[in-house]
Amino acid sequence: MTIENSINKHFLYPGTIFAEPAEYLISTVLGSCVAVCLWDKVVHVGGMNHIMLPLWNGEGLATPKYGNIAMEKLLAKVISIGARRESLTAKVFGGANVSGTGLEVFMIGERNTTLALEMLEEFRIPILAKDVGGRVGRKIIMNSATGVVMVGKGKKTD
Repeated sequence: MTIENSINKHFLYPGTIFAEPAEYLISTVLGSCVAVCLWDKVVHVGGMNHIMLPLWNGEGLATPKYGNIAMEKLLAKVISIGARRESLTAKVFGGANVSGTGLEVFMIGERNTTLALEMLEEFRIPILAKDVGGRVGRKIIMNSATGVVMVGKGKKTD
């Protein structure tokens, strides 16, 4: 058995968050959506969100599919599993303008990215890495115990 096979795995669906105290490989696939990975460099715990739309408008449920809700909930969740706000770092991925989705006219990817970056600045959480924008989707895998994030990009189709 390899070490990777002994690590817990979790696929993060759009509009959700995930953080647990145990080590996990958290993976997700992004187009115009944005994922923020938070990791505590002292206690070695972390989590991820998957933002679909930038802002909740106050109608319906305040779910983490909205960036402003997802950012608050992810921060609260990683703190609840032992992270300390002052030792958190962030990595941000996604926000592509994937042609053919019909969303490019609304600039959803750019708006999702802007919201995530602005909220991290507001939270005073340093951004150690980002791979955002462009015209191709991404698959990311975060190790919640090490903070390492692997990124794979799709092929450009136009």
